[in-house]
Amino acid sequence: MLHNLKINKEFFGPVLDQIKTFEIRKNDRNFRVGDKVTLNEWDNEKKRYTGRRTNIEIIYMTDYEQKDNYVVFSFKII
Repeated sequence: MLHNLKINKEFFGPVLDQIKTFEIRKNDRNFRVGDKVTLNEWDNEKKRYTGRRTNIEIIYMTDYEQKDNYVVFSFKII
């Protein structure tokens, strides 16, 4: 499955630097290990996409200690 997700600008840089390797998301897309995700950088001040993006693959997922219908997934850049 391929998902397109918005990611705020402040979090996008750390993803590219491979410092931030996880996401906490509402599981309204039925995420699964092995899914591919395109993270699209969002500028919240200008209310628009910046045009920068990166592709990741979900490598681990858990809902432990999360709100109902939320998951944490770790990923690698592909």
